Amino acid sequence: MLLTGKHVVNAVPAKVWQMLMNTDTLARIVPGISKLEKNGDNSYISTISMKLGPVSSSFTGNLQMEDIEQEKGFTLKVQQNSKIGNANAAIKIGLTPVADTQTEVSFEGDVKLSGMLASMGQRVLGGVANTLSKQFFTNMEKELAE
Repeated sequence: MLLTGKHVVNAVPAKVWQMLMNTDTLARIVPGISKLEKNGDNSYISTISMKLGPVSSSFTGNLQMEDIEQEKGFTLKVQQNSKIGNANAAIKIGLTPVADTQTEVSFEGDVKLSGMLASMGQRVLGGVANTLSKQFFTNMEKELAE
């Protein structure tokens, strides 16, 4: 399943970058995340709870940041496991200055699903992905406003 999107936030790339590199802030702005612990250089252990159509589940696994370019972007490698299936993804996150005080945050990646997750269908999962990305950017804007 392909994931793509972008959103302009009212902050300079340095401030957005600082937010994305802060474990505590990330735990507040990523929808459904209940645990995010750093376990190495640019590596985290996570627990995420979410509702996927008629099914709710808890995912545990690893997040790894690679190809890091200070204040420009990185690739987020995700491996999450749950009772209803597993998800593996590589998502490229980009930061682009738009104006003196704005940054376009973009994401593009491919998610590989297995188990019940894989059989749920693009329609359900695409809707969930859109909802989660909107929540993420709403949470990011609230955090930037504080």
